[in-house]
Amino acid sequence: MKPSLGPYVFTPIFLLLLTLGAGCGRKVPATADSWPQFRGPTGQGHASAADLPLTWSETDNVKWKTPLPGKAWSSPVVLGDQVWVTDATEDGRDLSAVCLDRATGKIVHQLKLFHVEKPQYADKFNSYGSPTPVIEPGRVYVTFGSPGTACLDTKTGKVLWQRTDFVCNHWRGAGSSPTIWRNLLIMHFDGADQQYVVALDKATGQTVWKTDRSIDFQDLTPEGKPIRDGDFRKGFATPLVIEHEGKPVLISTASKATYAYDPATGKELWRIEDRRHHSGSVTPVAGHGLVYTTTGLAKGDLLAVKLGGSGVLAESAIAWRATRNVPNRPSPVLVGDLLFMVHQDSGVATCLDAKTGAEIWSERLPVTGHHSVSPTHAEGRLYFFSETGQTAVVAAAREFKVLGTNKLDAGFMASPAVAGQALFVRTKAAVYRIEK
Repeated sequence: MKPSLGPYVFTPIFLLLLTLGAGCGRKVPATADSWPQFRGPTGQGHASAADLPLTWSETDNVKWKTPLPGKAWSSPVVLGDQVWVTDATEDGRDLSAVCLDRATGKIVHQLKLFHVEKPQYADKFNSYGSPTPVIEPGRVYVTFGSPGTACLDTKTGKVLWQRTDFVCNHWRGAGSSPTIWRNLLIMHFDGADQQYVVALDKATGQTVWKTDRSIDFQDLTPEGKPIRDGDFRKGFATPLVIEHEGKPVLISTASKATYAYDPATGKELWRIEDRRHHSGSVTPVAGHGLVYTTTGLAKGDLLAVKLGGSGVLAESAIAWRATRNVPNRPSPVLVGDLLFMVHQDSGVATCLDAKTGAEIWSERLPVTGHHSVSPTHAEGRLYFFSETGQTAVVAAAREFKVLGTNKLDAGFMASPAVAGQALFVRTKAAVYRIEK
């Protein structure tokens, strides 16, 4: 029996694609045939596609493979007959968007959008093209953080608008991807110098609202001089819009705190602080009246925070807290009453009771290497991708069961896209369409 999704919350882009599916003429609904943003239609790592492969290799179950020249960790997005990713030169001077033909993998558009004379520093572990695009009918939105954000016509590749005026020292490189809610493109800018959330009119690129992070980082002397480096303020997580009691809520993880905002206005609704950790990188998930968020890039906790609060939340707003094998890069995935996650360094996967936090199982995956990629759920299975190019497919169940293991030539830093009956995966060297 496949696990149900339980009390699940959906972003508006998911509902848009659902309505578009009625007229698309495909055998599978748009929700199964598209992957419009980081972590899919809901932004929480769920695919409704069917009959995905359990095993593959460089020669088995690969419909096409397209090498890309740059160094970029953005995930593919898929809509209609197109697959889009961003790309960047390793030195960060040239930043591009690439469109692949979904059926053949042939490059349709290879568009250099921004040239940066003096790129900011980016850690070698990161890339200058890490944020994932967002796609909707006729338009794709790409960002590289402060160097530039652009909206492109998906048919012609024409730049419809662009912004290069956002100030942010990304410190170790940009990592947060954008999301769409109604007419807004919402983005995080959590750097060493400035930390804010911004919403743009997706039609024009004009700023609709901008909200500074409200927490006092407590990293300055009385004279205003820094006593900590930029990591204390830096964040990498992607925003997530959910619904709670019929109202939209923007959940936004940053350094030292996770926030909830009104996505229409940017007004802060609440925040939950954790001053022991910093540099939040994991995109939260939500369900059962809770938001599941982690508190830092190094040895943070996993918090199950009750929705519906206001102001600075007290410890009583935390339904439960987990401290063992908590990931600081891969996001968790919620499947019914079960919450799954993988530790980035040990490769230990864990299943928790989503309502109580009780550990159900914790097992080392049968693959080598660290894990930067967020697991993806489809058909009662979890797909775990490692930095060595190996993948473990595990049952999304109360009993740990390995269903398959796989290996490609290069490692994974980008989370996969799932559409139709295919996995669209990006290694450090190429984009693949993996299908039976």
